[in-house]
Amino acid sequence: MSTPFTYPRAPQAQPLHVKERDIESAFIEKLRGLKYTERPDIHDRATLEANFRQKFEALNRVRLTDGEFKRLLEELTLPDVFTAARILREKNDFTRDDGTPLTYTLVNIKDWCKNDFEVVQQLRINTDYSHHRYDVLLLINGVPVVQIELKTLSVNPRRAMEQIVEYKNDPGNGYTRTLLCFVQLFIVSNRTDTVYFANNNARHFAFNADERFLPVYRFADRDNKPVSHLDDFADRFLQKCELGRMISRYMVLIQSEQKLLMMRPYQIYAVQAIVDCIEQNCGNGYIWHTTGSGKTLTSFKASTLLKENDQIDKCLFVVDRKDLDRQTREEFNKFQEGCVEENTNTAALVRRLLSDDKADKVIVTTIQKLGLALSGSADVPVGSRAHRGAYPSYRERLAPLATKRIVFIFDECHRSQFGDNHQAIKEFFPRAQLFGFTGTPIFDANASRQQITGDQASLRTTEDLFQRELHAYTITHAIEDKNVLRFHVDYSLGASPGAPASSPAEGKKPARTSALPGTSALPTPKRAVVEAILAKHDTATHSRCFNALFATASINEAIEYHGLFQSIQAERQAEDSAFVPLRIETHKNGLMQQLFPSPAEAGA
Repeated sequence: MSTPFTYPRAPQAQPLHVKERDIESAFIEKLRGLKYTERPDIHDRATLEANFRQKFEALNRVRLTDGEFKRLLEELTLPDVFTAARILREKNDFTRDDGTPLTYTLVNIKDWCKNDFEVVQQLRINTDYSHHRYDVLLLINGVPVVQIELKTLSVNPRRAMEQIVEYKNDPGNGYTRTLLCFVQLFIVSNRTDTVYFANNNARHFAFNADERFLPVYRFADRDNKPVSHLDDFADRFLQKCELGRMISRYMVLIQSEQKLLMMRPYQIYAVQAIVDCIEQNCGNGYIWHTTGSGKTLTSFKASTLLKENDQIDKCLFVVDRKDLDRQTREEFNKFQEGCVEENTNTAALVRRLLSDDKADKVIVTTIQKLGLALSGSADVPVGSRAHRGAYPSYRERLAPLATKRIVFIFDECHRSQFGDNHQAIKEFFPRAQLFGFTGTPIFDANASRQQITGDQASLRTTEDLFQRELHAYTITHAIEDKNVLRFHVDYSLGASPGAPASSPAEGKKPARTSALPGTSALPTPKRAVVEAILAKHDTATHSRCFNALFATASINEAIEYHGLFQSIQAERQAEDSAFVPLRIETHKNGLMQQLFPSPAEAGA
């Protein structure tokens, strides 16, 4: 059936498929809006080097001969990414043709914001063995530091990553003997999904056995919400000063591994919060970052930035055990060789606290050594010269530091700071600022330790000690980012207390009941939990190939469960000689040893 009515034509819709060159053009326009200088005249190796020469001579106030510039390029363009990264960040030396020395930098390393920021597109680098073209390059003072590969929405960013790896693996590729050796970051985007990763030498720059590229970063805002769209990413990450800070402050050169490492967004925000708090001198704070999120790297970077802050006299990173002291010191020195020394005893700590040497500005120590130094009594053996008054005690020797600005950074702050140490530090160092890292902060809901103020008693929380939360990255955020494994939860539904007991099937034994007199015929909830664990343990641990951790709400519950495991397993062994009980072990120096002493210790 026909009708004379004609439907109005819909307005012309935007094409669903956006071409790669259109994405690139829009991105270049975005960078122009961010005050980058577009350089369409830079299109090959010769024009790239000519622009670098102009910027280099202007920055270092020098005029090089053609021979000197050629020799400089030969010294600078290295196949070693790590060495090139160090050259980019440091002062370097060059001998001119007449023998006079020239100390130079490639960029303004004191203030990266004052460099020239330029954008180049479709640069072609031809070498003897490769002819590659690069979508977009960002130059700082003529040095290419960021390469951006753009794809259409239909192409997974992974394809661009593979392309970059292929380019770098080509014999005689453009990254080794040209200025592209200074590329620090790769950014890959299909406009809606944007990721980035650090440049590295071949052994740190490959797909692993699972064909997953590691490590790849996705930017996020301060509340840990992903920033994926290319325009939003550019607004937050590629602002000129922000990009300068990312490269100069928040990339870590791991000396021991000859590796470049980019800090994750939440680590950057935590460091910024601590540094800003210190620069503004606005009290204390704590960082809530979940276990396994890289708190050591975050604290290392905060410490090294504070080392360059002339307003700060000392920065102490405090741990609560000797083994953590050694571990943290080794981690710090892995990031930067020789940045912290060992404090063999309290005397060594005091000596370094009093030292004016810049090498002693950042100190890693235990809360026990620090407490001993401040105690004024336990630090001097009876009969010693200090005890007889012939030599000042540690506390007396540290008196000149009382007026100094000292920063304390505490690892797992709820453990080391809920005793008298916190108050002792605040009283002895009235100008000190205290910052804590923790994966498990104490709130009102889970507080157990009391503090008494006048006639009022209240529960003590992390906020009571450190005033305010500076940044949070919880287990939920880490799971969403795939930085830690997800939880696999099995739900076990027991019988309700009011349900009637079912008759046992013929030939089967009735369900075990509580051994305590006067209880119902149904298993107690705790007994049911133990029964369920024993039933599922072998399957869940692949026939006991793995260990398991059992957590309870309180110490008393842990003791009760421990007794149930012992008694129920004894029952099963009595019923079935083939039953192999679970081996429940305790740590010799840990909490479980104290709760459950061995028979010898119990009878002592």
